[in-house]
Amino acid sequence: MKEKAPWINREISWLYFNERVLQEAEDPTVPLIERLRFLGIFSSNLDEFYRVRVATLNRLVNLGANKTKDVLGFNPKKILNEIKDLVVKQEKRFDHLYENVIIPQLEENKIFIINEKQLNVERGAFVREYFRREVLPNLVPIMLDIQNPDWKFPSLSDQRIYLFVKLTFKKKAKYALVQVPPKLSRFLVLPENRGMKFIILLDDIIRYCLDDLFFLFDFDQIEAYSIQLTRDAELDLDVKLPHKFLESLEQSLSQRGKGRPMRLLYDSDASIDFIELIRQQIGMDSEGLIPSGRYHNFKDFIKFPSIGGENLRNEELPPLRLKHLQLNTSLINQISKKDVLVHLPYQSFNYIIHFLREAAIDPKVQDIWICLYRLAENSNVINALINAARNGKKVFCMIELKARFDEEANIFWMNKLVEGGVQVSIGMAEFKVHAKVCLISRIEKKKRVLYANLATGNFNEKTASLYADHSLFTANPLITEDLYRMFEGLANKQFLKDYTTLICSPTETRVKLYDLIDKEIEAQNSGKEASIFLKMNSLTDQGVIEKLYEASNAGVKIRLIVRGMCSLIPGVTGWSENIEVRSIVDRFLEHARVWVFANEGDELVYLSSADLMTRNIDHRLEVAFPIIDPTLKKEIKDILEIQWKDNTKARIINQQQDNRYFGNNQKIKNRAQIDIYNYLKYKVK
Repeated sequence: MKEKAPWINREISWLYFNERVLQEAEDPTVPLIERLRFLGIFSSNLDEFYRVRVATLNRLVNLGANKTKDVLGFNPKKILNEIKDLVVKQEKRFDHLYENVIIPQLEENKIFIINEKQLNVERGAFVREYFRREVLPNLVPIMLDIQNPDWKFPSLSDQRIYLFVKLTFKKKAKYALVQVPPKLSRFLVLPENRGMKFIILLDDIIRYCLDDLFFLFDFDQIEAYSIQLTRDAELDLDVKLPHKFLESLEQSLSQRGKGRPMRLLYDSDASIDFIELIRQQIGMDSEGLIPSGRYHNFKDFIKFPSIGGENLRNEELPPLRLKHLQLNTSLINQISKKDVLVHLPYQSFNYIIHFLREAAIDPKVQDIWICLYRLAENSNVINALINAARNGKKVFCMIELKARFDEEANIFWMNKLVEGGVQVSIGMAEFKVHAKVCLISRIEKKKRVLYANLATGNFNEKTASLYADHSLFTANPLITEDLYRMFEGLANKQFLKDYTTLICSPTETRVKLYDLIDKEIEAQNSGKEASIFLKMNSLTDQGVIEKLYEASNAGVKIRLIVRGMCSLIPGVTGWSENIEVRSIVDRFLEHARVWVFANEGDELVYLSSADLMTRNIDHRLEVAFPIIDPTLKKEIKDILEIQWKDNTKARIINQQQDNRYFGNNQKIKNRAQIDIYNYLKYKVK
């Protein structure tokens, strides 16, 4: 099946996902400033893609394309060429959208993003004053002595914007680099004039004031073009020496900004001689050169100023209250009577914070166990755990230090927890702890009673307002006793198996998931009710995909909602005729993982922290947990069906990878995220 099964490379599939983000920026029904922010998300995604995935492919190329092709089933050099072709096309769409669509529409709304050449005298004076007061102290130009054979080109920082400056005096040229200060806001809102709002980017403020910066030099002409370098951000960790893992991680983090150059974005108006000079100096292959517009690091546009009318931004959706959970009384007592699901961000993450806060002060609570992966900058979760330890509770925290790009933050939180008296474990170096689970032990009538929170998303109040996830509160001993056993194993650095209800990676997810699919195949063959409905962020594991193809060939109807990468190709004759795949990209990030199996009419519903990727199945601690309460089971299924009916933000994943919208011409518009909000709002009433 390896050679024959329909398959799309995961990196190429990821680029088609990012195209769906770009489609949101192109969508005229999306409020204008939100479209700008989607451009920022697209850019941020692409930066990380180059720092990680393209970096990995380049490492494989260095090992030898022929050797790696035999192991991976694809030629990494060929994939890199495909990536460049797709990225260049997307960048052209991006630039056209920004320059020729969004900028004019902003101007129709009396919002003007102006450059240094469009400043009048009054606004020019305002900009120069701001430059001298705020910007100039942060600038240190680097003069480039290019003609000197002993001179070395400076190391360019990862993901930073530089202005490559050329000063010409009587046909003689001097060159310099100026880094755009990352600590300053990228946007300066200028004084309003007759209802018109003006914004200038920090890059153009510096361009306007280059004469203040290079006053020591004579010049007839000055030019400045922006560049941005993306480096290999993968860490080289020594997992063979667990006792030195933290030291190895900290050392690797210190080197991350000096990784191999992967991509150089450059202003396409710049002379190719400029760009070739830089490419040679930094030692990068020409494949990494990506022409772009005047501005880079568009991820800053995620924080574009909230100006203009309310119609330019998304309508506020205030978090809904939960019908079965009141904040003015004990959450633990309420959970003891009934399982409760919190649907984020439609309902508030504060329920999770209150749960931890109550445990921290409840005299009957003895122990708290929790797994942490990514945390908010000012984490109330951390504060609650430290307060619990100070109040005499035994707090065991498994914190993952290898959460990509959050490594330094998590080292900081680890130290804070240790200082606060929390027992901290960083797990095993060769595995990531990706589970999102918390367990509380309470003494009631001289017996231990357990209460749990299990979720598809992180214990992170910031992302909980942006990511669509499910979070279960339960006191059901079938689940809590399994979780207690899992934490006992973690405390002894062991991954256990043979749980009653939980399905955990790395020990048994693959086996149990295959069993669940096999049971649907058997039911189909026996003429019984059979179907599979899965939702996830990414589907790339070859074994799972082949098992789904097997189920499809048996006649099992399979529906998949996959936001990001999807290496499975639906609708292929003889392979996947019974599989449909859709992707939803909207104002909230679809982050939940859900499994539903018909199970001959007695449906099984699981929520999980794991995507169906090889790393999640075989190389991480992940937890899938059942929804047992019939009311909550129906709630999850209702939400999935609402998402399947989406004909506004859902795209069809097909062989053509054309990201065609599903049901775009239907008169009745269904938009899942708004419909889910209204569904939950009605349930409260």
